[in-house]
Formats: sequence, structure tokens, C-alpha cells
Amino acid sequence: MRTIGSWMRRPLLLGPGDLDMAKRGFHQGAADVRPKLEAVVRAFATGYNAVVQGGPERLSPADADPVLYGFAVEGAAMSSALLDLLTLSGGRRVARLHRCTDDRYTHLIHVGVGWAYARLRLTPWTGVRAHTRILRWLAWDGWGFHEAFFRPGAVFHGAVERAARTAARPIRDQGVGRALWFYAGADPARVSEVIDGFASSRRADLWAGIGLAACYTGAQSPAGLERLVQACGHHRPHLAQGAAFAAKARHLSGHVPQSCADAVTHLTGATVAQAAAWTDDALAKLADKPDTPATYERWREQIRRSWSLHPGGVAR
Repeated sequence: MRTIGSWMRRPLLLGPGDLDMAKRGFHQGAADVRPKLEAVVRAFATGYNAVVQGGPERLSPADADPVLYGFAVEGAAMSSALLDLLTLSGGRRVARLHRCTDDRYTHLIHVGVGWAYARLRLTPWTGVRAHTRILRWLAWDGWGFHEAFFRPGAVFHGAVERAARTAARPIRDQGVGRALWFYAGADPARVSEVIDGFASSRRADLWAGIGLAACYTGAQSPAGLERLVQACGHHRPHLAQGAAFAAKARHLSGHVPQSCADAVTHLTGATVAQAAAWTDDALAKLADKPDTPATYERWREQIRRSWSLHPGGVAR
């Protein structure tokens, strides 16, 4: 295993302008929403740089806003994976990040790892040991977010990277949907406009990503969330599935901001604990299934079914 000296780490650091959404031409959105999205991006950069400069131990939850800590962990996962891949460590830093966070941010870590693979143009989990079966496919979600964030012009006009033209493409598109939440400034009208420009077969996965981002960020008002529900139309089950993913990630962390809890209830009609349980129950039923994108899709399908049978959902 190789180590990386400080002189090699410096070029890997994220500067203040590297993730600047305004400079990237993102829609500014409402004045009360924009600062919340900007804070998320700053938290990601903080977590990323903490690992580059030393290690995940620098990323102490005691020193962080609990609302934003998950985003910092996602950033830390990206840089952990980058350093693991560059030093051929087999995933030592990613495993360390799981331990340092007591496995409470496993979803965010899997997603953050995907950013690193997209940056290096490597297929996810090449050279790094995956932590959890089925959840490991979330790396493709992170891949999609990375591509949409840094290449919005191409991605939001339908482009798909060669490596993602596989059975993992729907997972990647969920990540594109998450990035769209930021690209559109969390504006439901702009979100709908961009999604409508995609082929109809891809829109459901994008709406799933929107549901996930809307609930995990908690950036929109109840009125804005209602506009989102109206805009998604018949993709409401997918919006709810994404919301359930966010509910599980927040619930596992042990800290659920009120804005996130309210968003989950608005998009699913359920509490955070109930929506999180949908994801757990669905995953448990797949314990004997192969670890493939098809099984991941069955997981999402079962979550949508659980939502449809809940009083807050609509049986279809």
C-alpha cells in the first residue's frame, strides 16, 4: 500500500469556487431556499477536505451542525475512496470512515464513494471492498450526482456516460435526480421542466432522486413540497420511494431535523420511522437474492408498494 505526502494531497483539495453553484449556472431558486442548498455544498467540501488533510477523525460530529453532518460524511467518503484508489489500499480509508461514524451513515458513504469513481472514470468498487451488499449499488447514485453536478449541460440533456449504459443506469439516474434538486434551486416548476425534457422511460428514476434530496435537505417549505407533489403527477410512488430512502438515512443517523421529518410526511404520508421501516422490510425480503442491480430495483419496487398500501399512499 502506498501513502500520499502533503505535496500530493494539496491538488486534491476542493477550493471555495470548485462547488460554487452560481458559477456553474445553477438556477438560484427562492431567497429562503438558496442558503440551505449552499450550506449543504459547503458541508460536503468540509468533509471532503478533512480526509484529504488528515483523516475522518478530523470530521467530528461534536464540531458540526447535525443537520449538515451527513453531507460532510458524503464528502469524506469521496476523498476516502479517492485516496484508497490512488494508494491501492483496497478500501482501508473507506472502512475507517464507516467505523468512525459507527455505521450510522452507510448510505451517505456508499453514495460518496460513487463520486470518486465518477471522478476517476472507474467502475464502482474496482479496487475497493464494498461494505454492504445491495446498498453498494448506491455508488452509482453518487456517480450520477457527480456527473450531473459537474456536467449539467450534457447530463440534463440526456447524456449517459458509457460506463453507466448498463443495468445500473436507473440507479445512476436517481443520483442525477438528486443533483437536479440543486441545479433547479429546489424550484418545483424548474424541476418538472427539466425532467419533462428526458425520455419518458427515465423520468421515474429522476423523481425518485428528487424525493430523496427534497427530504434529506429539508430545504423546501410545505407549500413548495405541495407544488412538488402536484408536479410529479403519476410518478408519485417514485417520489415517495426517494423520500423513504432519505427517511432511512436520517433515522439511522440518530438525528432527524424537523424540516426533514415534515418533508417525509408531506411526500409519503408516513412518519420518518414508518418510511424507514419500509426500506428495512423490503431489504430483509431480498436477503437470499443475488447482489445485482435487478435486486436493487426489486428493493425500490417493494418500497413503492409499501407506500401504496399505507393510508398516506394511493394503491395503484
